[in-house]
Amino acid sequence: MSVRSLDALRAGLMENVEQCLEEGRDGADPWAGVDTVRLAHAAKEQAERTVPGIRNMESYLAAQVSDVSHRDVLGPLLDGHGASGVVVRRGVVLASWGDPERTEMAFSATKSVLSLVAGLAFDDGLLRLDEPVCRSVDLPQFDDAHARKITWRHLLDQSSQWEGELWSKPTWADAQSTREGTESAGGPPGAGWAYNDVRVNLTALALTVLLRRSLPDVLRERIMEPIGASSDWSWHGYADSAVEIDGRRIAVVAGGAHWGGGLWISALDLARIGQLCLRNGRWGGRRLLSARWFEEMWRPCPVKPNYGLSWWLNDHRTVWSQAPSTGRCARGNGGGHLLWVDPARDLVVSSRWGAGVESLLAEVSAAIEPIPPV
Repeated sequence: MSVRSLDALRAGLMENVEQCLEEGRDGADPWAGVDTVRLAHAAKEQAERTVPGIRNMESYLAAQVSDVSHRDVLGPLLDGHGASGVVVRRGVVLASWGDPERTEMAFSATKSVLSLVAGLAFDDGLLRLDEPVCRSVDLPQFDDAHARKITWRHLLDQSSQWEGELWSKPTWADAQSTREGTESAGGPPGAGWAYNDVRVNLTALALTVLLRRSLPDVLRERIMEPIGASSDWSWHGYADSAVEIDGRRIAVVAGGAHWGGGLWISALDLARIGQLCLRNGRWGGRRLLSARWFEEMWRPCPVKPNYGLSWWLNDHRTVWSQAPSTGRCARGNGGGHLLWVDPARDLVVSSRWGAGVESLLAEVSAAIEPIPPV
């Protein structure tokens, strides 16, 4: 565990520029308004709250996925290790635990990264949120009368109500879809919400066809390399998830790890993504994503107000009741993988394989005062 005393940690920050994630930050003191004892205690506690059973991912996933059929794993798996994470304020790492540079599966936190790739297409003028998907991509999945009404917004806020099968998995096989009870079979797009990995995989397929490139290549070139991420992250699909574009076979990634695959990334690299989101798409002096995209991404879904475009919104404290209402998050595996972004505190929290993340958020938020308005 790497929680250190205040003096040692500050000395380390002076010596190790890698702990300053964002170049060109405003230079404000990241420790101003921080209760260092309480922050250190929160990190220490989280280091000891590892999700159990993760060292054998095959058996862990089998126990987690509650589908009664179609349980076979299609994508690669990565065994987990202990809890790891970082707390970043004003672009500087104030606390860490475990090994924050170790790559882990991100599970459904992948969905939020997929939304950032959609934002690149939006900024390029290729994607219009309220336009039917069928107008910009030619795929049989959007051929019938119901599917022709599905917009990019419906796909990204999980209200499409699309029914079908993709990569041998039918939408009805995803048992987590039934937990909200708002969707209806054959109901119009936008009228019901369901957390469905098959539909998210359809989003990844549609974006691949729209951009005519592998989504990991786009993410690497336009986001990960500019923010100084390591080269250790990767993004996986299934053995048979591919599409032919211009005579080339392009792999299509998964939007989660329900059946394996998805984004594999360290806590530190995930925190870099969070820092980019905290700055509304700017990194140092360079804009990577438009501020308009973040307005859209964090706009509440009409039928699921605590969800935006594949990001969770804690505005009414319905995601994490003990955490501030100013936070947004990417989360996977029930919060076992978490990227928390709180603009009010200039704060990013990245937690991997940690149980009890609501306690972590409550303690860290209590230890760090909101930034006074200018």
